[in-house]
Amino acid sequence: MTTGSAMVNEPEGAAPVSRGETVRSLLERQAAQRSQQTCFIAPETGCRLDFGGLHDASRRLARFLAGQGLPAGAHVAWLLPNGLQVYRLFVGCMAAGYVATPLSLIAQPAQLAYVLTHSDSQLVFVAAEHLERLQAALQQVEREIRVVVVDPDCGEITGEAALESAGGWPQPALSADDPALLMYTSGTTGRPKGVLLSHGNVTAGAAFVSEAHQLAADDRVLAVLPMYHINAQIVTVLAPLLHGGSLVMPQRFSVGSFWTMAVEFGCSWINVVPTIIAYLLEAPLPAGLDLSAIRFCRSASAPLAPEHHRSFEARFGIGIIETMGLTETAAPVFSNPLDPARRKIGSPGPAFGNLARVVEPRSGKLLADGVAGEIQIRGPNVMAGYYKAPEENARAFTAYGWLHTGDLGYRDGDGFYFITGRLKELIIKGGENIAPREIDEVLLAHPAVLEAAAVGVPDSRYGQEILAGVVLKPGAACNETDLRQFCLDQLGRFKTPRDFRFLAELPKGPSGKVQRLKLLDST
Repeated sequence: MTTGSAMVNEPEGAAPVSRGETVRSLLERQAAQRSQQTCFIAPETGCRLDFGGLHDASRRLARFLAGQGLPAGAHVAWLLPNGLQVYRLFVGCMAAGYVATPLSLIAQPAQLAYVLTHSDSQLVFVAAEHLERLQAALQQVEREIRVVVVDPDCGEITGEAALESAGGWPQPALSADDPALLMYTSGTTGRPKGVLLSHGNVTAGAAFVSEAHQLAADDRVLAVLPMYHINAQIVTVLAPLLHGGSLVMPQRFSVGSFWTMAVEFGCSWINVVPTIIAYLLEAPLPAGLDLSAIRFCRSASAPLAPEHHRSFEARFGIGIIETMGLTETAAPVFSNPLDPARRKIGSPGPAFGNLARVVEPRSGKLLADGVAGEIQIRGPNVMAGYYKAPEENARAFTAYGWLHTGDLGYRDGDGFYFITGRLKELIIKGGENIAPREIDEVLLAHPAVLEAAAVGVPDSRYGQEILAGVVLKPGAACNETDLRQFCLDQLGRFKTPRDFRFLAELPKGPSGKVQRLKLLDST
């Protein structure tokens, strides 16, 4: 395995290669090796599915889609909450040779119409509760798209049960280069971009998760993240499919039932985002629960505040493995070691499976350890490209195939990366660069603050000034004067926010990542 610490002296032409896996090959292997082993549990209904059942269901789905006249490689979308249906559609569509195109449950009709049009989707599965919104979107689409209404908690589609699951796949054989997944970014600075990931990309991402955390067939994850986000798809669905593990998928995250479900269903690890960690810290822990079987908590999708990291481990006795990934990299890029003694709080860890480097954003010059710049990535998990966007692809990659992540950060002497912000979110006050995360972390250390995000706002004197959006803990008493003095003591006058805005919640994307630029919408 090539790590980031060995990257600097790598020639530009050297890069990790794809392992040649497909989602179909993962499914076939598990069905052959552990057909009767449980792979999926729906805690609300008690429904369970084993690998043999998932294999049969995927073949029936393949025949259903072929019967709808969809050729291999067609794009199949869905608008569904978490549950058995979305699990088997996600695996089954890709295994059958179709391009899975999940739609965000928080998208409005205009956004859905854009994605359905741009993605060239030919068929969309939808839950009855979302049908009206989908129909409103389809009125804005100029071509016909077939709609199939399904039960989110049922493993079958009407008419599918009569289809034969034996006799091979009706679609052609797959290769690692074939497209598998089309994911649309949140589009915070413009139209959503379609990230096209191949079978090689998504299975490499799954392998990196499994290997980084040393996961095995007896491991079970509590999967509470929404299935229209890359983290949920790769980390909690495809990684267990690769190593033969299982997942417990509730319909939605609930702070009140989180720990009870994890214990009741024998989860050995949990996969969350920093927002969930913040809310778990504020909620009471049900009495009498033994959390000792949970080996670790994996945190991703956004930087985790060190204060929350330490508080979580102290309160629950579960170590956090902070990681980082992108939609464009099929989730994982960096991961802290499994060994607690080697982890570094505040860092998502070294590069794992792919190559990483830090460069000066304008010149592309490679920077020394400890010097902040833009982080770039190469590896078999990196996307094939943005769908139908040649100009975006030209901007996204260097001449040697390095992906511009847009993330700012540095690498230390041990090969651990530290994220300081986003290129587009960097605050430039009076010509000085200020990383928003530095301000966030100070505010999060205040005992009354639950969440915080700083952003630059236009200013006639300095070019930009600092605005901080703040969510207080329930029942906490705090005002702008208190926070300003706290920041002055920790940051000094220059980096202390000029304005504080108290909010019920911060604007977030589907993964729970704070979209700090949206704080500007109401300024």
